[in-house]
Amino acid sequence: MPLPIKLISTDFDGTIFAEFENPPIPHKLQEIIADLQSRGVKWVINTGRDMSSLMEALGRAKISIEPDFLVLVEREIHSHDGLRYVGLEEWNAACTRSHEELFARIIPDLPRLTDWINARFHATLYEDTYSPFCLIAGNTGDAHLIYEYLEEYCRGVPDLALVRNDVYARFSHLAYNKGTALAELTRRLGLSPAQVFAAGDHWNDLPMLSQEYAQWLATPSNAIEVVKTTVRKLGGHVSEESHGNGVADALAACLARNGF
Repeated sequence: MPLPIKLISTDFDGTIFAEFENPPIPHKLQEIIADLQSRGVKWVINTGRDMSSLMEALGRAKISIEPDFLVLVEREIHSHDGLRYVGLEEWNAACTRSHEELFARIIPDLPRLTDWINARFHATLYEDTYSPFCLIAGNTGDAHLIYEYLEEYCRGVPDLALVRNDVYARFSHLAYNKGTALAELTRRLGLSPAQVFAAGDHWNDLPMLSQEYAQWLATPSNAIEVVKTTVRKLGGHVSEESHGNGVADALAACLARNGF
């Protein structure tokens, strides 16, 4: 009997990785993924981190398994060639061009947005390699109010999206997110969403927690309520266990439901 899952997409922080737990990525989850990889299943870490940050965290976690793919900064795809991770040039180049064109259009508006936020809240605003507008709000209450303002702005700019996670946010292109990157990987592997498992815990995971991209959806007990509600409505697995143990629980439940 063929395995129901051929591709596993997991968020990193808060979903499989818990900074202050020991180990940060549970052995139980590593064992399940290792067994599935030995049977041909591919695994992608689908994260908002960049390469250096993710590699450092994986090193500290002393993980015994290796992802087949990485989606970094919620949009760039990298494949492991047996020695290192190599970017998928066609996708990543198109992603870069689209962001450059989009950001060129919004640059003139950034002083106005920055002034509005600074006049009302204590927040850190900055630019980095991936976005000209990044935000760290002072607290979750402020973050909610700022996000409402920024999302209203985004509605007036074609292709502009606000990627948010707790008190963090940045502008990004609507066409490039965890969901569309997962769809591209699914296509390249010759799979369908019916063969994809996706797990996440926060706002920026919602694009991939959709049956457009994955039939098998899951979230750990520590997820925010909007993620739990979304996964539950779509018939996914909301675990009673947290972080990586919750993902392991969901994978085991999926396999058991299909006779494995």
